Amino acid sequence: MRHLSVDLNCDMGEGFGAWHMGNDVELLHHVTSVNIACGFHAGDPSTMKKTVRLALEKGVAIGAHPGLPDLAGFGRREMAVSAEEVYDMVVYQVGALMGFARAEGARLHHVKPHGALYNMAATNAALAEAIATAVSRIDAELILYGLAGSELLKAGEKYSLRTASEVFADRTYQPDGTLTPRRQLNALITNQEEAVQQVLRMVKEGKVQPQQGTELSIKADTICLHGDGQHALSFAKLIRERLTAEGIHFAAI
Repeated sequence: MRHLSVDLNCDMGEGFGAWHMGNDVELLHHVTSVNIACGFHAGDPSTMKKTVRLALEKGVAIGAHPGLPDLAGFGRREMAVSAEEVYDMVVYQVGALMGFARAEGARLHHVKPHGALYNMAATNAALAEAIATAVSRIDAELILYGLAGSELLKAGEKYSLRTASEVFADRTYQPDGTLTPRRQLNALITNQEEAVQQVLRMVKEGKVQPQQGTELSIKADTICLHGDGQHALSFAKLIRERLTAEGIHFAAI
């Protein structure tokens, strides 16, 4: 067995104003770490505070989820941003969530970029280094979550950060190890059994089958579920159940 322990993370706090939680409260019973929106792609101060409090109550590791400043596009549209701009965005957003965590007596555990910023940093070394630099200067003890095998993780290692190789339960892969863009057909996995089987192979065997070509080697430290996904709650329950039955323990990194 390749991994005896794995983290299960989920993006949360992506509401506004009146704070529509969706599945967030229920998901906190099943995940081991959360990535909380910091206001650029979603979320606002009140939502950040409330999500931090909930995560703290449940004993779930708290992470910052900085994204591009694109509320209308939910941070999932690429933008022409420089490395310096990315550095500034990350410092600003992580600093904001760190403030809420400290105010509640919690410690920030990790940073995971969101959406288009995450995908851009997976292949763009300059943007990846901007994020890693920002995180290391804010707090060198923070863990940097990034796509397994990505430039972001390479940058994190360069700046002596702890890194977590992330795999996805609800997304398909391309032959180069990147995620299938959401605008393409079959980018999302909606079948529960297909999602579970993909996770089992990634965690136990270190392998994933892309949409085309031969299988890829992959490292799985943490599994991502998208909190806004239609099947997020059922996926979380089933993944915990099936992997636990395989002798795999769930815990934050």
